[in-house]
Amino acid sequence: MQYRRTELPGASYFFTVNLYNRKSKLLIEQINLLKTIFKRIHNLYPFKIEAIVILPDHIHAVFTMPQNDSNYSLRWNLIKGYFSKEIPQQEFINASRKAKKERGIWQRRFWEHLIRDEDDLKNHINYSCYAHKLVV
Repeated sequence: MQYRRTELPGASYFFTVNLYNRKSKLLIEQINLLKTIFKRIHNLYPFKIEAIVILPDHIHAVFTMPQNDSNYSLRWNLIKGYFSKEIPQQEFINASRKAKKERGIWQRRFWEHLIRDEDDLKNHINYSCYAHKLVV
C-alpha cells in the first residue's frame, strides 16, 4: 500500500512517532543519544522544532519545514535510522523485519498532521502536554 503524505515547503506539521514496543522506556533511557541525533539531522537538513515532547515510548513534535524543502519523511527516516544504529541490539526481531533489515525499535510509519493555522498549532502543542499530564 502506498501512503500519500502532504508535503508543503515552509509548512508546519505535528508528528507522533512510536517505538515498536509501546512498553519500552528506550527514548528516555537514551535521551542524550536522541538529542545528539536530532542535532545531527538538523545540521544536515535544517528544520525548526516548534515543540517536542519525548515520552518513554513515543515522540510528539511540531516541525516547521524550510521554504525550499518539504521532505520531513527523510528527516524522520534519518532520526530513526541513526538512533537504531547506535543502540546495542537487545530486541527480538521477527522474520519480516529481518528480511527488510529493520531493527524492530520503531514502528514503520508515523502519524503526521499539516498544521492549518495558529489555533491548530496551539491545540496540537497543548494536546502533547496535557494528554500526557505534563502540565497541571
